[in-house]
Amino acid sequence: MNRDTMTILALTTLWTLVVAALGGAILWQFRRRSLRITMIVAALAPMAAALAAVLQSVRAMFISQHDSLVVLWTLAFSALLGLAMSVLLGHWITTGSRDVGLRLRHLGTSYEPAVVGSRGSVPAELAALTDELEMTRKRLAASSERERALETSRRELVAFMSHDLRTPLAGLRAVSEGLEDGVIEDVPGALRQMRSTVDRMTGLVDDLFELSRLSAAPPPRRRSAVSLRELAEDVAGETCEHARSEGVLLTVDAPDGDDRLAVHGDADELTRAVTNLVGNAIRHTERGGTVRLSVGRESDGRVRLAVTDGCGGIPDDDLERVFDIGWRGDEQRTPANSSTAGSASSSGGGLGLAIARGVVESHEGTIGVTNVAGGCAFQIDLPPVHATP
Repeated sequence: MNRDTMTILALTTLWTLVVAALGGAILWQFRRRSLRITMIVAALAPMAAALAAVLQSVRAMFISQHDSLVVLWTLAFSALLGLAMSVLLGHWITTGSRDVGLRLRHLGTSYEPAVVGSRGSVPAELAALTDELEMTRKRLAASSERERALETSRRELVAFMSHDLRTPLAGLRAVSEGLEDGVIEDVPGALRQMRSTVDRMTGLVDDLFELSRLSAAPPPRRRSAVSLRELAEDVAGETCEHARSEGVLLTVDAPDGDDRLAVHGDADELTRAVTNLVGNAIRHTERGGTVRLSVGRESDGRVRLAVTDGCGGIPDDDLERVFDIGWRGDEQRTPANSSTAGSASSSGGGLGLAIARGVVESHEGTIGVTNVAGGCAFQIDLPPVHATP
């Protein structure tokens, strides 16, 4: 290795170390500043080292002034190009970083922050992180909304159940005091009244227990093929006397043929859900009206059971709430123009439809309600028996 080469290597090493030390010191001073500034410094430091080393090498080798200017101009333009690209890259990174910061600040809220800058200029890693944060924000917001809805339902349930239990308890106390004081002459009638009141309170407690069991998501019971066609006929037979006493005509509509319209489930649970729907429909249909219980198979193979009543319809604002725990419609309305047909439970505690929804969802099915002419229709859709629930 000749002397000129040694000189060039020594000068290059020296100036590289000097510029590296200066660049490191500047980076240390700006370590808490914007990432854009640090990227500019990091891009300019190698250019400055190369420029200084070449300048000293040119002077040491006594290159002509013309050649020296060409080399220096080339390095200068290269430095400007590197500066421009570092500024652009720093802008993209800082834009993506601000967007990530916005997503983090609004994590778990329903507010959706506007995207900062153009998503097309953000590096792929930051764009992926932003998308992941946005999905996380939506999931947390939905979870918070569900938690608030559940808390509201719990408060309403406590208020409703307190009212529904306070009234029969007051009645029991009045009757028991009357019996104790000997002011009630019809003692057998008073005892029958007390027994009826206790049965009604027992129904409330049973509904609460059933709803708690469904909400706790216990291990699935042993299930078998259940014919919804036969189940609908059985429920109609059990509730026909109730319908007759209310002056309501109860009909069952099933397709002709041997199709049992079987589903995979628990017969007792499904019977309770359908009984709740039919009982509500009978109770809130005017005298002389009709409650129709229909069963059929949908085009996708699912089995649908529908209960159509003559309650007068449900306000659109209440359609999404009729299955909430403890919710009831305006009890001051008459059945002809009220939504209470879908909101009271079989025991009056506002739990009937909540239990029905829990049963249907535990069977991998769906339940919904729509308004029809003169009333509303509750539909239960369940997978057929050959499908895996």
